[in-house]
Formats: sequence, C-alpha cells, structure tokens
Amino acid sequence: MTVIDRQYLLNSNQMAEFVARGFLRFDELVPDEINQAVMRDIDQGAIKGVPAGTPLSQCYQGTAIRRMLDLPQIQGLIHSLVGEDPLFDHDAIHVREPNEGKAQGLHADSIIDTRAHFDIQIMYFPHDVPLEMGGTLLLPGSHFRRVNEMDVAAYQNMRGQIPMVCKAGAILVLHHGIWHCGRQNKTDRRRYMFKLRLNPAVRQLRLWNTDDLDEAYRAAKEIHTENYTRGDDIQSILSRREPWFEAASGRLEIVNRIKLWRFLTGDERFDVHYWMSRLENMPA
Repeated sequence: MTVIDRQYLLNSNQMAEFVARGFLRFDELVPDEINQAVMRDIDQGAIKGVPAGTPLSQCYQGTAIRRMLDLPQIQGLIHSLVGEDPLFDHDAIHVREPNEGKAQGLHADSIIDTRAHFDIQIMYFPHDVPLEMGGTLLLPGSHFRRVNEMDVAAYQNMRGQIPMVCKAGAILVLHHGIWHCGRQNKTDRRRYMFKLRLNPAVRQLRLWNTDDLDEAYRAAKEIHTENYTRGDDIQSILSRREPWFEAASGRLEIVNRIKLWRFLTGDERFDVHYWMSRLENMPA
C-alpha cells in the first residue's frame, strides 16, 4: 500500500468543485525536466499502453510518464478521485500538426454511462499552449448531460466554455462524462497532449483529505436561502450555475450534484437549499 502525505490529497472544496464543474485544473504542476523527457518519449514511440484493467502501478515502467505519475501531487489527486492503484482503461497521445485545418467536434469520451462511480481522464500538456495553438476545450458542468460520444458535435461556441490555454506542465482532470474537444492548431509548431483514463478499483467514498469536512458542513448549516452566497463553502460551490444553464435545468444540475456529493461522502441527508429534501418529502 502506498502511503500518500495528506497534504497532497484534494481538500473538500476542491472535491466540491469537481462534483459541480466536472474538472479540476492544475497549472505548471509537472517540472520541465519531465515535460521535455515526455516529448522525447512521444517522438521515439517509447510510451506503450497495456491491457485494459491493468493496475496503474504496473504501467509505463521506465518512461517519463511513470515519473510524471509518481509525482506526489499527481498521486494525491488520483487517490482523491479514484483511490489507490486504479485500473488503466486506455491512453492516447494526441499530436496536432502545424496549421491543421480542422477542429474536433464536441463530444464525451464514453457511451451513455449512468453509474454513480466515475472514471477520470488526466490530460497532460507538456509544453506551453497559447490560444492560437488550440488545445483542449471543455464545457464546465456538462458531465451530468450524458450523451453518446459525438452526439453533441454540432454544438459550437457554448456559453462558458473554457479553452485550455496554459504553461508547460499543466494537468486537467476530467469526469469521464464532460463535453470537450480538441481545437485547431494554427501555429507552425506541433502540439502534444497525453491523455490517460483510469477506472476506480475501490468504492469512491471519502478518498480525499476530509479533515476540513466538518467545518465545511458547519458553514453549510448557516445557509438557508437560495440567494445566499457565502463564497467558497460547499453549499455555494454546489449551487453555482454555469453560464450555459437554462433557468429551469440549472435546478436539475444542482440535484445531480447533491446526489454525487452524497455518494462520495456517504451522507444521505446532505442537501443544498432544500432541493432534495422537498423531493424526498413523503408524508405517511
């Protein structure tokens, strides 16, 4: 069993952000020495996948990707979301050639999947990605709108979409259901991105650093109205709407967030602004 220093685990607010928005972003997390080594490995074809279902600890031995995955910050975020030694699902080395003439359609990377358990996708950017280089574009909060792969490819320019403009060593961690796409590379340089999908091998129950959870719950009890905004407490994070939400459907997204938060914490009484409580009210 690998012992991870709790300082590298996600905190409760970060977990709430993941539940609400379907992703977390970590800028300049991977050192440049590893970034350069990863790009050399990509060019030399040294990064090899393994059969699906292989424990992550057995993957990428002797490569720069293994060095990236062994960073304590990476170990901590993986453990917080999918537990110790998750299972390899698949990987992909996305290389965009210079002045590429097309962009990828918006999509989700899975067939319709209704599990409460979720996979994560780690997207690793080993070099600077300016806006004109394209990078990954994602739609925050779309992970509960379950679709079959390219069914949303006709949608473009969604309100609140985020282009991945970043410095070298950035990491995106995505819920497997989030809508995203690769954008055009309009520069004269190749663009690299490494993607890794992982399946949990344990029940996803309080895997992060929950030392702050009791305090977060105390803050939540102080919130009684839908329009109250405390700031970065769990209630506010889970009730914050994305720009693309319709007035009515935003409520559905909040209910889905409550359900996932209950699943992750094991707290079946947790609620946000009474949304679930009114639905569960079944007077005898």
